[in-house]
Amino acid sequence: MAYKDLREFMKILEDMGELHRITTLVDPVLEITEITDRVSKANGPALLFENVKGSAMPVLINAFGSRERMAVSLGVEDLDDIGAEITALLQLADNVPGNLLGKVKMLPTLAQLSSFFPKLVKNGACQDVIHMDPDLGILPILKCWPEDAGRFITLPQVYTKDPRNGKRNVGMYRLQVYDKQTTGMHWHIHHDGAENYRLNKELGKPTVEVAVALGGDPAITYAATAPLPKEIDELIFAGFLRKKPVEIVKCKTVDLEVPADAEIILEGYIDPTESRMEGPFGDHTGYYSLPGEYPVFHLTCITHRQNPVYPTTIVGKPPQEDCSLALASERIFLPLLKMQLPEVVDMHMPMEGVFHNCVLISIKKAFPGHARKIMSALWGMGQMMFAKYIIVVDAGVDVQNLSEVLWKVFNNADPKRDTMIVEGPLDVLDHSAPLPLFGSKMGIDATKKWIGEGHDREWPDDIVMSRDIVELVNRKWSEYGLE
Repeated sequence: MAYKDLREFMKILEDMGELHRITTLVDPVLEITEITDRVSKANGPALLFENVKGSAMPVLINAFGSRERMAVSLGVEDLDDIGAEITALLQLADNVPGNLLGKVKMLPTLAQLSSFFPKLVKNGACQDVIHMDPDLGILPILKCWPEDAGRFITLPQVYTKDPRNGKRNVGMYRLQVYDKQTTGMHWHIHHDGAENYRLNKELGKPTVEVAVALGGDPAITYAATAPLPKEIDELIFAGFLRKKPVEIVKCKTVDLEVPADAEIILEGYIDPTESRMEGPFGDHTGYYSLPGEYPVFHLTCITHRQNPVYPTTIVGKPPQEDCSLALASERIFLPLLKMQLPEVVDMHMPMEGVFHNCVLISIKKAFPGHARKIMSALWGMGQMMFAKYIIVVDAGVDVQNLSEVLWKVFNNADPKRDTMIVEGPLDVLDHSAPLPLFGSKMGIDATKKWIGEGHDREWPDDIVMSRDIVELVNRKWSEYGLE
């Protein structure tokens, strides 16, 4: 399902009873965060603050804040539906017939995929109002936590290009507001936006053009967060998710295209020779990320719809709205992981590990040391390199059940034999590592041990009730008066 814009998604949420309007005057400095944090932790609805101090724009927050709303945002019944569709496409690609007739039969599918490419249009609602003397003060930008260095734009789609081939990248990097026309650009060293920045710098480009979009079809916002390979255009991926191409429009002051139906567009540039202290910021780890030197984004223009809605989010100690965005990536990209590691049954990244710190994997164990093979393979895969803890369990263990996994770890793992510690790159937000961006990681093998792994003792069976008794009690349950 494709949403034309953010407003259409908001209407669906409201019809479902999943959007709550707040008309009381609220302050974007801390007050909105405190309200949203309480609602998030109570698994509450999306919030639309219609009366925000200092701005005429309403604030939408927590729109993605549950598995159900995340699925609705991407137009599916369940997030696993997207993974199943990707699996079908991968199987189709893997079985492309070699004969001419077979290839001809593939043409309708290929034509469908090509229809997901972005479509350039002449005009877009995102440019209904144009400010050539831009002032960020018109936006109800939040200060989220008491020790934050200022106000931060937290749900942006940041558009840049690879200077060698013009290939677009869309990422989500927070922007700290310095004044009415400048912000920080907090892209980490491993991010594709940061690589485009470095390439521009290496080629001696005087400026790096940047555009920031807020709002539009939620599939576009999600795509900006997705752990896609650099070769895949986020807007093509968004088109695949929404089954309709994303309409884009050329910016007014930079050579970039942005979603035509976005709420707000910030246009500008980065001087590769300029940096400024950015942070601290109350981050998704539940801790303040430390201040550091980052590029400076200079605004040249702001455009927006008539009566725009300002979409934003807060992060902090989980659960928060970003947990649902991360869950979507877990379910959507599991098929790609299985394609490379077919012995994998399921994967879960619990929110307590803030996603990149802990990965739970169940496998069909086939040989001694199989769990270690999986750990090593995962650490070599893209953003999985940031996983500080990888726990591997047998196929019958439900990795979505954290209690069941920990039961296996505490009972099945011998600390000396079943842990593997390696060194490598870490996420910049890992404050526990002795060095920034580099440190140790641990793999824990909580599978049943084989003789070939040095375990000569008999391994006990799990305690499980006999099937006939389970079925008997199921039939008689109402007789026990325990309903």
